[in-house]
Amino acid sequence: MVRVGRRIGLFLAAALVLSGCSNNAAGNGSSAAQTETETSQAATERAGETAVTSLPQIDSTKWKYNSDDKVYWQTGISYCADPADEKYETLGIFVPAAYMNAKDNGDGTFTCTINNQAAVKGYTADSAPIVIPVNTPGYSAMAAPTDYVTDSASYTDAGFIYVAAGCRGRDAGAPAGVTDLKAAIRYIRYNDGVIPGDVDRVFSFGMSGGGAQSALLGATGDSEDYEPYLTVIGAVSGVSDAVTGSMCWCPITELDYADEAYEWNLGNTRTDLTEKEQTLSDQMAEAFAKYINDLGLKDASGNTLALEESENGIYQAGTYYEYLKGVVENSLNNFLEDTTFPYTIETKKGPQGGGRGQGGKKPDGAPQDENGGHKPDGASTDGNRVPQDGKMADGQNDGKTDQNMTEENKAGDVPAEVVPENNGKSLPEKSPEGKVAADGATPDTGNGTPDFYAMDGVDRNLSTGGVTLSGTYETAQDYIDALNADGTWVNYDSATNTATITSIADFTNACKRASKGIGAFDALDESQAENTLFGYGDGTTSHFDATLADLLNDDETYGAAFTEAMEKTDSEGKTVTERGNMYNPLYYLSAYYDGYQKSTVAGYWRIRTGIAQSDTALTTEVNLALVLKNYGADVDFATIWGEGHTMAESTGDSTTNFIEWVNKCLK
Repeated sequence: MVRVGRRIGLFLAAALVLSGCSNNAAGNGSSAAQTETETSQAATERAGETAVTSLPQIDSTKWKYNSDDKVYWQTGISYCADPADEKYETLGIFVPAAYMNAKDNGDGTFTCTINNQAAVKGYTADSAPIVIPVNTPGYSAMAAPTDYVTDSASYTDAGFIYVAAGCRGRDAGAPAGVTDLKAAIRYIRYNDGVIPGDVDRVFSFGMSGGGAQSALLGATGDSEDYEPYLTVIGAVSGVSDAVTGSMCWCPITELDYADEAYEWNLGNTRTDLTEKEQTLSDQMAEAFAKYINDLGLKDASGNTLALEESENGIYQAGTYYEYLKGVVENSLNNFLEDTTFPYTIETKKGPQGGGRGQGGKKPDGAPQDENGGHKPDGASTDGNRVPQDGKMADGQNDGKTDQNMTEENKAGDVPAEVVPENNGKSLPEKSPEGKVAADGATPDTGNGTPDFYAMDGVDRNLSTGGVTLSGTYETAQDYIDALNADGTWVNYDSATNTATITSIADFTNACKRASKGIGAFDALDESQAENTLFGYGDGTTSHFDATLADLLNDDETYGAAFTEAMEKTDSEGKTVTERGNMYNPLYYLSAYYDGYQKSTVAGYWRIRTGIAQSDTALTTEVNLALVLKNYGADVDFATIWGEGHTMAESTGDSTTNFIEWVNKCLK
C-alpha cells in the first residue's frame, strides 16, 4: 500500500512555528502577517511534495484550553481559500495538552509550540494519529464546530488528535461532501509540523451516510476525479488527501447497483406487488446477478464468487449465494457464542448512535440498563415493526421540531410505526414537494442538523411481518424456537451451540423485510436522500441508476425522466454516472471499473453493520469487505446479529472499539 504524505523537515517546521510566534507577539494577532506575496502563494516544501495555497497555517497564538479535559483547541479555521459555503467549510482541532508547551496570553488564549517529549497512551506529538469524524446521516451537511467539542475528549484521552471539519450536505449535490472533507485533510497536511499529529496516520469514521463518506475517503485518496471540484473551492494543492484507515458503520455504498441488490436480497419479502411491479423487481434482481458475476469477487481461498439460476427465487444459488448464507450463519453463531442465557430483550429509548445504545452488550448476557442491550429482530408484540432499540438512527437525535417528528420523537423517542407518504407503494406517483420520503427523509435544511432520519430496523412500508422477540429467553434453544415461530428456518445443534439457516430468503422474511419500494435508493418519484445527493444544488433531485433507466426506457411514466437525468451534466461537465462513480468505493477498488488502481487506498478498514437493517441489502457491506480484501487491504469486518441501522458492535461500545482498532493498526 502507498503511504500517504511525508514529514516536513524538522528545521522548516521549527522555523514556521517560531515565525508564527514572533509575528503574533508583535501584536497583529494572526499568522497572516506574512508578506502579501507569501500569503498569495504560501508554499511549504516537503520531501517529494509542495503544498500550495493562499491560506495561512494554523495560528499558534490562538489556542484555547479546556482544563477539565486537558485539551488545547481551536475552531473556525478555514480549510479552503474560496469556500462555496463559509457556514460549513471550516474546521476545529483538539489536541492533548501534553503535546503542547503553552504560554498564557492573558486573554483566554495561549501561544503553543509542540512538545515532542511527552507521551499519551504510548503516542507522542510526532506519532499521534489524527481522527476525523464524518457525522453526515443521509449525506447531510455537517456543521463546523464553533466551540469546544466534548466528544473529542474520548479521543484526546487516547492520545489522538481530533479534527472536526464541517462539510456541505446532499443539498449541494455530490461530490460536495467528500470534496470538502478532502480539502480539510489537505489543509491538515499543509500544517504538518505546525500542529501535533502524524499526517501519515489519518483515520476517518462514520455511520450510514457518514459511513459511506468515510469509505469514500478511504477509497478515493488522491483521485484526479475530485480535482476540478477541489480547485473550485480553493483547496490546498500539491499534498495528499488520502487517509490511512477508514471506519464504516452501515455504509450506504455501491449505489450504482444498490437498487438491484435490494430487489435480489429483499424483494422476496414483498407480497402486494402488481404484475408490472413484480416484473420490474425480477428484472432488477437478474441485473444484480449479472453484475456480481462480472464483478469477479473472490473468497479468501481465491475461489470466484458467482450466482447461478435457481428453481426458487432469482439466482438464489452459486458460490456467492453460499458465501452470503455463511455470513448470516456466522453472525448468528457469533451472537450465540457471545451471549449468556437467560437472555433478556429490552426496548430502549433515547438518541441513537452507539450500537446497543453506546454501552454494548454485557458479557454475562444480563438485562441491560438504558445504555446497553442487544435487541435481535425487534418487532413489537402487536405485529408492527419498531426500531430494534427504539432510538433515532444515524448517530444522533436531530432535536428538530419539524413536520416529521412527533412530540415523543422530538425528545429522542420514536413512534412504534412510521408511515411514509408513499404508504408502501412500489411505483408511487411523483410526490409533492416537501412530503416525507420513503426513508423518512426531508429536504436538508442546510444548517448542519439534518431533518433526515432512518429508523433502526423498522419496516417503514410494512405494518406486519417478521418474527417478534421480546422478554427473557432461558436457553439458546428457547431463543431459536422464537426465531422459528412462523416456521423452521434455523437448525440448531445444542451440543456445539451452532446454527445453520435453510436459505437467505427465509432469513430475510423473518428478520430483514423490505422497508423501501422499488427504487430503494433511486426512488421512482425522486424522493430518496440519494436523489437529492445526485441533484445539482439547492435541494434539486435527480435519477442516477443507469440499470433502472434502461429497464424503464419505454415506460410512459418514468422513462423520459430517467433518460434526461442520465444525459445531464453539472457545472464541471460531469454526468450523473461520473459523479456516481466518485461516490462508489468499488469504482476505485475493483478491476470491473475504470477507476481501479487510480487512487491511494487506505491500508486499514473496519466495517460493521447490523444484519437486520432493512435500509440496504446485506450485499452492500459484504461486497465492500470482499473487494477490499481482494485489493490487499487489512479488513476487520463483521455483521452484528439482531442489530439494525446503527453503530452496531458485538460487544463493548463503538467509540472504545474504534479507538482500540486504531491502536491495533498502529502499535
